[in-house]
Amino acid sequence: MTLVGALVASMSGCGLFGAEPKPEDAVNGFLAAFAAGDMTKAAGFTDSPDPAKVILDKVHAALAPQSIDTEILPPREPAGEDKATADYRLGWHLPHDRLWSYTGEAQVYRIDDEWKVHWAPSVLNSKLNVQQSLAVLIDAPKLAPVLDRDGLPLLAPQSVVGVVLDPAKAGNLSSVAGALAGAVGRFDRSVTTKSIIDGSTALKPQASYPVVTLRDSDYRQVKPTIYDLPGVRFSRQERLLAADRDFAKQVLPSIRSLVDDRVAGTAGWRVVTVDAQGDETDELYAHPPDPAGAITSTLSTRVQTAGERALDSITVPAVLVAIQPSTGDLLAVAQNTLADTQGPIALAGRYPPGSTFKIVTAAAALSAGNVRPDTPVDCPGTVTLGSRVVPNEGKFALGKVPLSKAFARSCNTTFAELSTQLPSTALTDAARDLGIGADFVLPALTTVTGSVPRADTETQRAENGFGQGTVVASPFGMAVAAATVQSGHIPTPTLLRGTPTPTRNLGQPLRPDVLDSLRSMMRDVVTSGTATALRSLPDVRGKTGTAQFGDGTQSHGWFVGYQGDLAFSVLLVGGGSSKPAVDAAYRFLKALG
Repeated sequence: MTLVGALVASMSGCGLFGAEPKPEDAVNGFLAAFAAGDMTKAAGFTDSPDPAKVILDKVHAALAPQSIDTEILPPREPAGEDKATADYRLGWHLPHDRLWSYTGEAQVYRIDDEWKVHWAPSVLNSKLNVQQSLAVLIDAPKLAPVLDRDGLPLLAPQSVVGVVLDPAKAGNLSSVAGALAGAVGRFDRSVTTKSIIDGSTALKPQASYPVVTLRDSDYRQVKPTIYDLPGVRFSRQERLLAADRDFAKQVLPSIRSLVDDRVAGTAGWRVVTVDAQGDETDELYAHPPDPAGAITSTLSTRVQTAGERALDSITVPAVLVAIQPSTGDLLAVAQNTLADTQGPIALAGRYPPGSTFKIVTAAAALSAGNVRPDTPVDCPGTVTLGSRVVPNEGKFALGKVPLSKAFARSCNTTFAELSTQLPSTALTDAARDLGIGADFVLPALTTVTGSVPRADTETQRAENGFGQGTVVASPFGMAVAAATVQSGHIPTPTLLRGTPTPTRNLGQPLRPDVLDSLRSMMRDVVTSGTATALRSLPDVRGKTGTAQFGDGTQSHGWFVGYQGDLAFSVLLVGGGSSKPAVDAAYRFLKALG
C-alpha cells in the first residue's frame, strides 16, 4: 500500500462515523504520519510520544529519505481484546536512487479505549535498540586500473595522503610554511615556502590551503617532521598512480585526468545501526559496490621502458616517440629529465627537422615524376640557390650519383635544388600526405605534427628542401611520417582503446611506387649511408637529420625510422649531430630485440 493508501485506510478505520476503533488504525496513523515527515503526529500514535519523537527525528534526519512507502500486511492471527500484532512493510527511497525495503512488526495495545502502538525503537527496525540510530555508509569500489596494451598495469590504485594547512591555526605561518616546504619540496618542486605563504594568504578567512598530495611511501618518510606542525592536517584517499613516479610522466597524468570518471565505478552502500558515539553496531542492509572495468591504453610498458632507458645517459634534452604503423597506436612517449623541464616537447615541440625532412622532399619530387631512386643527381659541396649558399655537412661532395645515394649520404645540395624545381606548395602537400600538418585531437593530450608553409621564393624552397627555412616538426609528427611510409597510409594515432581520435587536415595517400622508393632509400641510409651504426639490426629503415638553430652554431640531432610494425623518432635538442640520436635509436631497438 502506498502512502496515500495508508492514509485512506487510516481514515476509513477511525471513529469518524462512529465505528469501533481498531488496532490497525493506530498502525496506519503512525506509518502515514511518519512517511509524511510529521514526527510529532507519528509519535502521538504511540504510548510514549516524547521518547518516540526523539528517535523518529534522529532516524529520519540520519537517512534523509526522499519518500517512504508503507504497507500493512495481512494479520497473522486475529486481534485480541486489548492486544494485537501488526506486520507492515517500509520502503525507504534514499538519495541517489537507493531503495531499502523490509518488513517490521508493531505491538498495539488498547489504552483507555484507544489503540496505541507500543513504542520501542524496534518498531522502526527489529535490530534498532535504545540509544541507537541508523546511518547510511558508502562503500567506494576499488578504482579500476589503467592497463597497457599487454595487460600490464600502467596506473593502479595506491593510497595517497593530502597535506592541508589551516592558516588560522598555524600560528607563525612563515615558520610552518618553511618546515612544510623543506620536508615535501623534494617530492614536488613547485612547493616552496613562498608558494605556501602566497596560497594561504590569498584564502578567504577560515579556508584551508591544500599543500601537496603525497604517495603513502613518501608521506611515511616526512611524517615525523610534519605531523605535529600547528595547523597541518591530513586526509587519506585512493588515487591511480604509476609504480614509478617518473615513468611516462608526459602521458600518464593526462590519462589519469581523462579517465577519472570512468575508473570510479558505482559506490555500494550499507544501512547500519550506530551507538550514541556514532560507532557502527550492526549491519541491516548492504548493497555491494560495482567496480568499473579496467581501461586499456595503447601504450606498451616494454616499449616505453626501452625508450626511457635509451635516453637515460644523454646529457641534453632528449625525446623518443613510438607508434605502431598498422594501427596508429601510440606505443611510447619518452623524455629524459632535461626534456621534462621544457614540457611535453615530444608531442608538441616545434623544431627544424633538418635532413629527416628529405623524406618529404623526396616524396614530392618522386610524386611529381621528376626523379626516380636511380636518377642521376648532382651532389656538390655547396650550391647557391636564390640568396642562400647551401652547404653539405663539412662541404663533402659526391659528384653525380643516383638519388638513392644522395638520400643515403644526406646531400643538402641535392635536395635543396630538387625543391626549387617544385611548385610553391609541393612540400606543403607532400608533408600533409605524410601526416605533417595534420591535426590529431588525441583525448587528454596536446599534440602538434608540424608546419610546412608554402614557399614562394627560390631561397625559401631551397632551405625548406633540407628541413631548415620555415619548416618545423615535432618528434610526434616525424614518427607519424615514418609510420605513414611503412603502412602506406596516415595512421590515426590513438591512446585509449575505444576512444576515437578526431582528425583534420589529412593529406592524400602516396602512390605505391613512391612509397616503395622511399622505403628502399630509407633502407639505404642504414646499410650504406649516415646510419650504418644500425646496420647490425634487422631491416631498420630511416633518415638522419642535423638541424641548425639559433645563430647557426648549434644543431639538433634527429633519427626517424621504422623496423617492422614499429615507427619512431628520436630528437636530441642541441645534440650537435645526428650520431647521438642514431646511437639512442640503436639502444632502443636493441632493447626490444
